[in-house]
Amino acid sequence: MNTILKITNLVKRYNGGTLALKGINLEVKQGEFIAVIGPSGAGKSTLLRCINRLIEPTEGSIEFLNHQIEKASKNELRKIRSKMGMIFQHYNLINRSSVLENVLHGRLGYMGSLAGVLNRYKEEDKKEAILLLEKVGLGEEIYKRADELSGGQKQRVGVCRALAQKPELILADEPIASLDPKSSAVVMDAIYKNCTEQRIACLVNLHQVDVAKKYATRIIAVKSGMVVFDGSVSDLTDEMIHYLYEGKEHEMYQKAN
Repeated sequence: MNTILKITNLVKRYNGGTLALKGINLEVKQGEFIAVIGPSGAGKSTLLRCINRLIEPTEGSIEFLNHQIEKASKNELRKIRSKMGMIFQHYNLINRSSVLENVLHGRLGYMGSLAGVLNRYKEEDKKEAILLLEKVGLGEEIYKRADELSGGQKQRVGVCRALAQKPELILADEPIASLDPKSSAVVMDAIYKNCTEQRIACLVNLHQVDVAKKYATRIIAVKSGMVVFDGSVSDLTDEMIHYLYEGKEHEMYQKAN
């Protein structure tokens, strides 16, 4: 498998001196489904957001599909992000827009600025967006406004928007943290099934260790801004889990709300 993402000595220091990431080294290969686990405040979200430069890294290098992300200009970064889907904890949908329009926003990175402003999407893109929505059980909701949906439905729209980009990598930042257990399972199934079928690599931040074990082909554990485990589900010992969540044991069993 080809390495599509290589992170070397990634450091993030926030204003005020807080050191959120302390020299992260990580490689991601095509088609891997990687769960990033760890207690709140460990640096999981900072890691994902540095990868696509929603947060600016302080030091280190991030190479994605032979592009140096930390050195990319605005135009280069726009092209890079078109191959890197993002799923957010709080959905980041445009409430007044339809479900279909929200999914089609995943195509904006491939469109000229005028076509994007005027929402002139290709018919082919519209058909593919509808197919994605039907696949995740939202075929009846296509023309509803996004704010008419439940949390679980909104997150499935977010999944479809990321998939509409035809990405090589999806970054999913706590995608089930705001959902009930039933909705969480539906959303995780949608992410896992689509990524696996299309050989899209996925880095997904999760609180729940049991969910990580169910889906991941590989688990990365982060504590205090450092990778303390990187390996298969079978190699993740109870001792490592307890070390990881020491003092925050309630989080590893945390159920979605």
